[in-house]
Amino acid sequence: MRKLICLIALMSVYFAQAQTDGGVGLKAGVNYGSTGDLSQDGQTIIDNPDEKIGFHVGVFGKIDLGAIYIRPELMYTQLNSEYNGLGFEVNKLDAPVLVGVNIIGPLHIFAGPSFQYILDTDLEDVDIDDVEEDFTIGAQFGVGVNLGNLGIDVRYERGFTENEAEFTNVGSLGTLDTRPSQIILGLSLTL
Repeated sequence: MRKLICLIALMSVYFAQAQTDGGVGLKAGVNYGSTGDLSQDGQTIIDNPDEKIGFHVGVFGKIDLGAIYIRPELMYTQLNSEYNGLGFEVNKLDAPVLVGVNIIGPLHIFAGPSFQYILDTDLEDVDIDDVEEDFTIGAQFGVGVNLGNLGIDVRYERGFTENEAEFTNVGSLGTLDTRPSQIILGLSLTL
């Protein structure tokens, strides 16, 4: 919980700075992807779960530094996967800190670390324990277009921190890798 409080405090400082140098805004969109492997008794049973649609909603700040910018975001994200008909849902707070470059006109590219705080995981009809680590790290990179106060971007996210949740199924121990691998389509509005 302390990590989450520190993360929110850090994002507040970024947003306060962004308000004077580049702007703040709202962001929402859809994501399409999945989590990692499902293993039972130490052996991988499903290594490519079915990808499903999820969503994200949140706020961002932008600090303009000429052709380069820094864009911290704070998003609530729901990521969905399916393992042989069993739905798996991850609810998390994402805090990417992106560094971008304005290319030509409204076109820009960006990349950066994504700090993630997992709020909850749920595997349909199966009792699942909390994940090993609530706080994980990944990366995002993508491309976007800004048309006045409106923006659209497409990005890819991959979790780096190995993080599993355990469950018991018919007397055997199973684990589920919660690292995301997803494509994210977002719309933003600078206020």
